[in-house]
Amino acid sequence: YLTTARLAAVGLPTPRTVACQSVEDGLAAFAALGGDVVLKPLFGGEGRGIARIQDEAIAERTFRLVTQLGGAIYLQEFIPHAGSDVRLLVIGSRVLAIRRTNGSDWRTNLSRGAVAEAIHPDDAWAELARRAAECVGATLAGVDLLPGLDGKVYVLEVNAAPGWRGLAAAHGVDVSAMVLDYLEKLARAEQG
Repeated sequence: YLTTARLAAVGLPTPRTVACQSVEDGLAAFAALGGDVVLKPLFGGEGRGIARIQDEAIAERTFRLVTQLGGAIYLQEFIPHAGSDVRLLVIGSRVLAIRRTNGSDWRTNLSRGAVAEAIHPDDAWAELARRAAECVGATLAGVDLLPGLDGKVYVLEVNAAPGWRGLAAAHGVDVSAMVLDYLEKLARAEQG
């Protein structure tokens, strides 16, 4: 939530987001976000634990379960999209990108069956990724952008511990070597 708040504070486009701890507040947020939300766990990865909720009765039962387990209700408005998003890996000033497309699920994680395609982001998307990483204090980060059907591009996430296996395979490059080279340059700059 802090990441999302920081992104919004610097004016980057993000989905409307609400974090709360009661069923009543969750239902109010569900309605305020248009009755079509994504429930996310506070900690997770690879699309695990993420659910799209479009029915108030299911929302209520889900929020009850989350609160009974001592969890927080973390909701984002669902952004209609064409079935793909973009993962940009920021390595200092360098940016690599893939489009992740999933024809059988609204989640575009590679672990959920999405297919990665190497792309070369335009300057605007690369700068958006750099700004998103910078606003959370990261110079190495995975930034997820979602082109919505409304014509806007949303920053969904900044991951300070990103995986890059899909990026490396799609681009046919050794991303690990790029990251190590970057970290070595950072270490030398700090020493000198």
